[in-house]
Amino acid sequence: MGKLAETDLYAPVKAWLEGLGYEVKSEVGPADVVACQEGCEPVIVELKTGFSLTLLQQAVARQALSEHIYVAVPRWKGRAGWRAFKGNMGLCRRLGLGVLSVSLESGAVEVHCDPAPFQPRKSAPRKAALLKEFAARVGDPNNGGTRGKVMTAYKQDAMRCAAYLSENGPSKGSDIAKATGISRATRIMADNHHGYFFRAARGIYAVTDAGKAAITGKAQAG
Repeated sequence: MGKLAETDLYAPVKAWLEGLGYEVKSEVGPADVVACQEGCEPVIVELKTGFSLTLLQQAVARQALSEHIYVAVPRWKGRAGWRAFKGNMGLCRRLGLGVLSVSLESGAVEVHCDPAPFQPRKSAPRKAALLKEFAARVGDPNNGGTRGKVMTAYKQDAMRCAAYLSENGPSKGSDIAKATGISRATRIMADNHHGYFFRAARGIYAVTDAGKAAITGKAQAG
């Protein structure tokens, strides 16, 4: 089988639209496919061999011509292909675009979503978590857009507990909470997600070498 071309998608898409009662013509003005039916808004389909920024830009530009704009791409292959397709379909929904997939083996066309105004669903719990982390974080310790490790409010609190232990020696969680103002100090040290602490005795915590190194790294960075 030779290299896939956009024209390979046209016959299946045309047959599908004609099956819905539309008259179909290709390459009309800037549009790849135009389908008309008396009394109905025209349907415009942009064909591409895969999702791309160019496809989305073209489809969005066609929204000046009709409310019914679809993109059509070959049907995905494999689990990874489905994940990529699903992500792109979500983006198309947000842009108000419909999405078609075409099976080149059978010629079947599947509608995955129709063009419609998009209203994002708000998540009150996620918003609350975002604002809680914002309020709890001390200063602005990260560079925006970094792909590296992020300094969270939780990690800042863990480092403050480690700094207290490094200066004062093994201590009770309640004493650390009182001295630092970190109400969750005992829980942070007990969970020990970052490896900064160990139990020196029952109810008594001490700082590890990793904790000391984290404090030193913070001091150097500052």
